[in-house]
Amino acid sequence: MLVTVIFLSVLLLVTLGVAAYETYGERKVAAFMQDRIGPDRAGPFGLFQPLADGVKMFMKEDFVPATANRVLYFLGPAIAMTTALMTGCVIPWGGTLVIGDFTLNLQAADPEIGILYVFAMVSIGVYGIMLGGWASNNKFALLGAIRASSQMISYELAMGLSLVALIIGTGTLSLGGIVAGQLDGVWNIVAQPLGFLLFLVCAFAETNRAPFDLPECETELVGGYHTEFSSMKLGFYLFAEYVNMFISSAVISTLYFGGYDIPFVDQAGLTTFWVTALGTLSLFAKIGFFIFFFMWIRWTLPRFRFDQLMNLGWKALIPLAILNILLTGLWNFRTELIQLF
Repeated sequence: MLVTVIFLSVLLLVTLGVAAYETYGERKVAAFMQDRIGPDRAGPFGLFQPLADGVKMFMKEDFVPATANRVLYFLGPAIAMTTALMTGCVIPWGGTLVIGDFTLNLQAADPEIGILYVFAMVSIGVYGIMLGGWASNNKFALLGAIRASSQMISYELAMGLSLVALIIGTGTLSLGGIVAGQLDGVWNIVAQPLGFLLFLVCAFAETNRAPFDLPECETELVGGYHTEFSSMKLGFYLFAEYVNMFISSAVISTLYFGGYDIPFVDQAGLTTFWVTALGTLSLFAKIGFFIFFFMWIRWTLPRFRFDQLMNLGWKALIPLAILNILLTGLWNFRTELIQLF
């Protein structure tokens, strides 16, 4: 129990640290793509900019609208941040770390329904956004909350259906089991390229990232569902988005790109410690690539209109996900027939 608590504490610090420097990376990527310099004042190369942003958030006035529902107003950002952080405990961040007689499994929990747990946390996160927008008693915040909830619920359907085909192929809902099935060097992206594309698009919508950032559309809704929030309550909402982006990248890497697997690393003659350490580094390298991809898309594509966003989810992604399930089922049925006869 003590080891698990320590591991979860380290995981929490790593998640918060990565999310903090995602804000720095976002500004640097945007500056590079727009031929600017980006943050360069706070520390060497601007590396202390996330710390300066955190201090600024704490120093801001904690304003509460007079007509707000105070309980739900405080509960909204707390739910958004808590659910974002809780998702990472079922992700396998590496294999088994062996140091002398000490053994540590780099996965806090591996329930047999790991994917369902991830979806449960994502679904509860919608309540944080909806409660925050409604409790603010502001029409712009309410419109942003309605947009966010309808968008996230709609794209959860396509995301769940895209994973059904993956589950048919792997035969397990456990994230650890899914990674174990890819340790032979054949990643799920090979068998499920369409499922991966569907899941990736839905991940953009679930994290409210451009071109699906309609809930925060500044040109229409001032600031969206967090218009009336300030200080660290606003910081929780903004930070939760970057935590979700980190976790989404980790889930994508785990489901479709082998997680911590490095093809043919077992043939290199390395000790178990180095295999595990390199595997964890490879997972974070994959996560870093997808985080950069999230940022690249944001500063490349314009946002959709809301009717285009909903049409894409209901009329394109869901039918494609159902088609992918049928194709996967037929392929598995064909394989079973070949083995039978």
